[in-house]
Amino acid sequence: MEYDFKQIEPKWQKKWQESGIFKAEDFSKKPKFYGLVEFPYPSGAGMHVGHIKAYSSIEVISRKRRMQGYNVMFPIGFDSFGLPAENYAIKTGTHPAVITQKNIDHFSDQLRAVGFSFDWDREFATSTSDYYKWTQWIFLKLYEKGLVFRANTLVNYCPHCKVVLSNEDSQGGKCDICHSDVIQKEKSVWYLRITDYADKLLEGLDSVDFPDNVKQQEVNWIGKSTGAFVNFQIKDIDEKLEIYTTRCDTLFGVTFMVMAPEHPLIDKYKNRIANFADVENYRAECAKKTEFERTQLVKDKTGLKLDGFSAINPITGKEIPIFIADYVMMGYGTGAIMAVPAHDQRDYDFAKKFGVPIVQVIKGGDIEKEAYTGDGEMINSDFLNGFTNKKDSIERMLEFLKEKGIGERGVQYKMKDWAFNRQRYWGEPIPLIHCPNCGVVPVPEDQLPLELPDVKNFEPGEDGNSPLAKIDSFVNCTCPKCGAAAKRETDTMPQWAGSSWYFLRFCDPHNDNAFADPEKVKYWMPVDWYNGGMEHVTRHLIYSRFWHRFLYDQGYVSTKEPYAKRSYQGLILGPDGEKMSKSKGNVVDPMDIVNQYGADTLRLYVLFMGDYGAATPWSENGVKGCKRFIDRFASLTDILDKKPEDTSLESSLHKMIKKVTEDIEAMKFNTAIAAMMTFMNEVSSAGTISKEELSVFIRLLAPFAPHICEEMWTYIGGEGLVSIAPWPEYDEQKTIDKTVEIVAQINGKVKSKMVIEADADKDDVIAKAKELDKMKDAIEGKTIVKEIYVPKKLVNIVVK
Repeated sequence: MEYDFKQIEPKWQKKWQESGIFKAEDFSKKPKFYGLVEFPYPSGAGMHVGHIKAYSSIEVISRKRRMQGYNVMFPIGFDSFGLPAENYAIKTGTHPAVITQKNIDHFSDQLRAVGFSFDWDREFATSTSDYYKWTQWIFLKLYEKGLVFRANTLVNYCPHCKVVLSNEDSQGGKCDICHSDVIQKEKSVWYLRITDYADKLLEGLDSVDFPDNVKQQEVNWIGKSTGAFVNFQIKDIDEKLEIYTTRCDTLFGVTFMVMAPEHPLIDKYKNRIANFADVENYRAECAKKTEFERTQLVKDKTGLKLDGFSAINPITGKEIPIFIADYVMMGYGTGAIMAVPAHDQRDYDFAKKFGVPIVQVIKGGDIEKEAYTGDGEMINSDFLNGFTNKKDSIERMLEFLKEKGIGERGVQYKMKDWAFNRQRYWGEPIPLIHCPNCGVVPVPEDQLPLELPDVKNFEPGEDGNSPLAKIDSFVNCTCPKCGAAAKRETDTMPQWAGSSWYFLRFCDPHNDNAFADPEKVKYWMPVDWYNGGMEHVTRHLIYSRFWHRFLYDQGYVSTKEPYAKRSYQGLILGPDGEKMSKSKGNVVDPMDIVNQYGADTLRLYVLFMGDYGAATPWSENGVKGCKRFIDRFASLTDILDKKPEDTSLESSLHKMIKKVTEDIEAMKFNTAIAAMMTFMNEVSSAGTISKEELSVFIRLLAPFAPHICEEMWTYIGGEGLVSIAPWPEYDEQKTIDKTVEIVAQINGKVKSKMVIEADADKDDVIAKAKELDKMKDAIEGKTIVKEIYVPKKLVNIVVK
């Protein structure tokens, strides 16, 4: 058969759509499988090859599950709010909704052209009001439970996008969207108290099947530490400065303290600070730096000693100076730290620069040269002297702090509360109202969705306000509580809002009365297998797990965790081995591959190109190799039943079934495909293939290259569509080789090879080995000392 993919692929895509075989059935008696991919942002550029690789894993697994008799839900939707569409709208004067819908249509056409087996009946976009109504509803539930609050703080602000960014969206001091430098700006911000769920998010990792490195990234991001809160008395003032430390055992070595320049105590006691004018100048310099710049470990140490404002070390009773320094942030811990320069390199460098004493309290190293950060015997530490176990020292100090009333055990998290607003147009309106009498009042549930007004000017305000603030008809309203004139909140939610619960909406996407029917949620959840990028491990994954766990705690969902299993794909690099980018000119358009080689070739290649979780460069020769394999596969019809009595492929066939079946589950897609290529070579050598063997081969290849497999299935008279034909099963006995090739050695050196029965007797194998010509020659005239047989591997004759 000649494979004309330009005719065959659209034909089968149409038949799949007409047959409805990919539609998931609520409450089916079949075992359920919910496979999920991170739904795409519908950019104007359409799909890139990274999308193909990201979706192909769950695509293959979902197709295999259907063939194994599962009721499969493999849905698709679009994460369609966010800055890219809005920036394009500003540039072109086209409404973001128009742009977004056009991009969704384009993206959908491409996904269908590749042959993904999505259940299109469950499709939705996060920017439609019937979806974001429920995003707003969940937000209000969080608000009701005290998990939404507003605070003045220094925020990460992108001057180019004119928007406040969370830490996650501005890592490295750069805006995630436009890559401009982020600056610090004081602003009143809405937050979600995700830190209240830190322990639950950590505990949940014990019950899920996530790769270890994914779990570790989440653990590191949450950053839980156990330690102590300790109070340092301010000299001559009835005021204490609280710090948090994980190493309270080193308190005897504290020789100075450092406060964040923004610490409220500085303003409270500014009249006592002789150099307050210098403080204000230093603060102005700090404001020019991003949080990333301020907290970098490798940088010049800057700081300012506060004149007339010092503290007392609560353990030694000694007066110690207080500095302000840019590396201490109000948003982390208490906004102040104790400094132990002998045992912390940053504190050491700071102390050397500002001439502060360095007191060693742990024996080891040479503190004339650098800080000693290892463990050792406690010294210069009174009641801790002589202790060598860090844990014991910490416990003794904790008891002392509690006894003296100067400190207590405590827990801290590196993760900060989630900055949950954007000063832009294209996002979910935050459903809150500011009333002069009642304060902040939620929009009543029966008034949801609070819809985005239709506007022509999407430009964000120079004052850091949302474009919504300019629309009087949106802003001005009446308080639902007291009826007074009130103002709507004009900030919108971040793009992460819509993707924090989308997996639940897929269970019941057209429900107008709830975010999803609880019974349907109970049937489908949790997601059985979720694949996505590693770049979303510390953002989307934590955010969505937080929302889901909150909904569980309120009784709206039936599982604590949304995802039972999580996997990830590696990047596809350009042909030059570099990360793909337009500027480098190394981007591969997947539709170019579909048009030139066919969708089956593209699907096969992205999974064959290397280890699924590793970064792999694109290879045009690799693409051509996969096309040749498909062409050879199509041509098997030419040798079908040529010698029907030939059964030499039976063992190879069952080995292939076992290998492909197991490798798909282990996400070893490349070796599964390699096994099918090996079988193809054996078929070519045999010069024939039976109808039964070809039936098995077609079904194994179908999840990877479904179009050609449907065509071949029809050709051999297969019943129905191969996409729902039974998955082949193997006979374990038939995967065991009846004969094996082993090596024959003299004194450990290979002399010859021979084929033996797999279950041959040891004595027979050794006797046969001795009869081999090269073995005979090597043994002749020598004394045999020992005869060794390693079953199915080797015979070794030791002679002297």
